[in-house]
Amino acid sequence: MVDTHCHLYDEAFDVDRREAVQRAVAAGVDTMLLPGIDSASHSRQEALAAEYPQYFRQMMGLHPTSVTDDFEPELAIVQEKLFSPAAGYVGVGEIGLDLYWDKTYYEQQREVLKRQMLWARDLGLPVCLHVRKAYNELFGLLRDLNFGTFSGVMHCFGGSVQEAHRAVEMGFHIGIGGVVTFKNATLAAVAAAVPLERILLETDAPYLAPVPYRGKRNESAYIPIIAAKIAEVRGTSVEEVAAVTTASAQSLFRL
Repeated sequence: MVDTHCHLYDEAFDVDRREAVQRAVAAGVDTMLLPGIDSASHSRQEALAAEYPQYFRQMMGLHPTSVTDDFEPELAIVQEKLFSPAAGYVGVGEIGLDLYWDKTYYEQQREVLKRQMLWARDLGLPVCLHVRKAYNELFGLLRDLNFGTFSGVMHCFGGSVQEAHRAVEMGFHIGIGGVVTFKNATLAAVAAAVPLERILLETDAPYLAPVPYRGKRNESAYIPIIAAKIAEVRGTSVEEVAAVTTASAQSLFRL
């Protein structure tokens, strides 16, 4: 299986990173994608990918919550890395809009997202979108970009079934993680409603651990728990969920 979004380079894994990687592989998760956040974490991300090139692939992008008035230097670093001849990134991310905590830099977030979307198109790479309390704003921005069909994933999807269908119609995959196991989570309805071929598995580790680990540190080894819940709500087998989501991840990110 593929964990299409995890932060195993995060400080939360400093005490047992090697063991966390080994647990993931033992659980059948032999490919893990590392999204970029900002320059403060690039060296950690790159070091992990270099240590385990057989398991990790990288994305690069400027996270919306890292956007401030002075975003140009950070964005220039992302541009330089993405367009480096030997870059090897499998996607542009994680990028997007986040209005959950603060709307102060909304216009700056829009500008940063638009530029990175254009770079992704120029490079022929899929995007990994982080969207929080901003689905209407995101859909409006995508409509304005007018690319036609998009390529990418709406990571850690938190919208409605209707919004999920809209995203799929635009060409996006839906990233489903541990929240699908939470009681009364609307994500379970999303997981049951969208085509299985458009679902990607992810953890967002160390965040959003699935039940029975909710509230604790998440890790890529928990991907099978997420796959099992998706299989349950869809009335299918874990094997089918694993096979279809892995094929979709491999196709989208060219793994």
